[in-house]
Amino acid sequence: MADASSVIPAAVLRNLADKLYEKRKNAALEVEGIVKQLSTTGDHVKITAVINLLTTDFTYSPQANHRKGGLISLAAATVGLTTEASQHLEEIVPPVLNSFADQDSRVRYYACEALYNIAKVVRGDFIIFFNEIFDALCKLSADSDANVQSAAHLLDRLVKDIVTESDQFSHEIRQQADSALSEFLQEIKNSPSVDYGRMAEILVQRAGSPDEFTRLTAITWINEFVKLGGDQLVPYYADILGAILPCISDKEDKIRVVARETNEELRAIKADPVEAFDVGAILFIARRQLSSEWEATRIEALHWISTLLYRHRSEVLTFLNDIFDTLLKALSDPSDEVVLLVLDVHACIARDPHHFRQLVVFLVHNFRLDNSLLEKRGALIIRRLCVLLNAERVYRELSIILEGESDLDFASIMVQALNLILITSLELAEIRDLLKQSLVNPAGKDLYVSLYASWCHSPMAIISLCFLAQTYQHASSVIQSLLEEDINVKLLVQLDKLIRLMETPIFAYLRLQLLEPERHIWLFKALYGLLMLLPQQSAAFKILKTRLKAVPSYLFDCERLRRPPSGDPHQFLHNMPDGFQAIEDGDVTEDVVNSHNGINFAARLQQFREMQHQHQVLAKTQAKSRNISTSSSKEAQREEEPRRPQSIERNVPPSRSSKRGPG
Repeated sequence: MADASSVIPAAVLRNLADKLYEKRKNAALEVEGIVKQLSTTGDHVKITAVINLLTTDFTYSPQANHRKGGLISLAAATVGLTTEASQHLEEIVPPVLNSFADQDSRVRYYACEALYNIAKVVRGDFIIFFNEIFDALCKLSADSDANVQSAAHLLDRLVKDIVTESDQFSHEIRQQADSALSEFLQEIKNSPSVDYGRMAEILVQRAGSPDEFTRLTAITWINEFVKLGGDQLVPYYADILGAILPCISDKEDKIRVVARETNEELRAIKADPVEAFDVGAILFIARRQLSSEWEATRIEALHWISTLLYRHRSEVLTFLNDIFDTLLKALSDPSDEVVLLVLDVHACIARDPHHFRQLVVFLVHNFRLDNSLLEKRGALIIRRLCVLLNAERVYRELSIILEGESDLDFASIMVQALNLILITSLELAEIRDLLKQSLVNPAGKDLYVSLYASWCHSPMAIISLCFLAQTYQHASSVIQSLLEEDINVKLLVQLDKLIRLMETPIFAYLRLQLLEPERHIWLFKALYGLLMLLPQQSAAFKILKTRLKAVPSYLFDCERLRRPPSGDPHQFLHNMPDGFQAIEDGDVTEDVVNSHNGINFAARLQQFREMQHQHQVLAKTQAKSRNISTSSSKEAQREEEPRRPQSIERNVPPSRSSKRGPG
């Protein structure tokens, strides 16, 4: 057994027992240094000897000053051991706990101080002494000395923090605590007068605890209070909701279940703003939770906004500026379910014409700023809005905005996206049917003209629109009007998509019209015009050529096709079956062709040419800018290169072979 007296100088031992606190403190610091050095060398035998000496000769000494010095030195030794302290807790902690019952109040005070410092070092490792510490703290909380009570209170707070963060804490003790809380809750239920609001404030704070048991207890109590307190809790709804929404996504299943139940209970209570129901505060909580990393919480936050819009629309709209940007950002949410719910909220807000216009403007603005949003979510967003807010209304508003769009490249991309949705989506079947009647129905004509203005940003979109509206002669005119500058890779790619779309069921009516060439001359001319634009080796060329070759040759009677219809051209239209009103395809007078059903096709064609001219000017400007940038880069590169020596043959006359010979 090692001799501790050979390790600790006699002067240090004398000072540990001195009546002056400063001398005892300095001696304890000496002990800390000695133990730290022994710990570094791994000499645990001598460390044990030092602890035994401090325990036997000091903490158990009949002299009060010795006991005080022993307590201070044991805490100092623990600090010196740092990470190695857990190996010696069985030797250090018991004498400190024994000092809690000392007759001298100063010794009891130093015992609290010593255990506080020991606990700060070892944290969860001293949980094995929890029962003894708990008993001691219960006694010290009623100590006759105020200083001891204060020290015990500080130690109690530290012990609670350590227990809360520890995974080693006894589940049996937790069960006992839960049982006691359940009894207390039962007493509250039976009490005739309870201030649920004040208690709810405390529970809301605990619902965010990192400890699972604490969160479950807090949420369970909140659930009971919502059921019992009801109207009393109206002023605290926002705080309660702020606690519940994160718990809906808790990792613990029990907490999630109780949180969802509480959320439904809270939403079922129909409070009125005059009853201190703060709509703005609840909207603030819901908006904040829209930024949660958990999908379930974001979904419930949106349900709350929808509920508030349904019950307190006018109050919600007064806070619209506070939540609108957040709702727009939520359209980029990675969850499709969240995006659909956001659109439901937007649609509810957009029932008013002003807010409808504001929504569409902001939506186009977001698409302009974030191309990925248009690419990944554009179809989902537009289709859902068409269902919620009427497809024709949505498309008309988008067309008005895009007609005056200054960013021509974006306008072209956006129109192409809208055109693809128009052609392919089930949700837009009604407006496709309406467009098919553009030549005979005023409503169809009005929609056609409304879309035409913005569809001019894209030749492919205009041709698609003409095919939908069966204005085939105009489609042929548009194709014929395309200039050399228009026919680029982008256009050919778009035409490739159109040719493939024409093979889908959407354009079945158009393919069937090929069986009546005498009534749809301009459809053939338009399709052959597209064929002439496409490269012969492209897949689109082969698809369209195959389709046109599939038309039986016996249907073509050159004499009959060339023969103009007899009588009044208007009568010719009148005698045509429904669904094939294509007088524009007929060989009729110029006035009828250029202005059928109020559509001035000559003006429309001019409108298309003017818009395409703007795109051509932009393309030339961009190309010039790129060329200047490239030239500048090359010039800079040449300036950086060393100048080459001029050729000594620069004055040599050209070779004979370069001269043009006779004959």
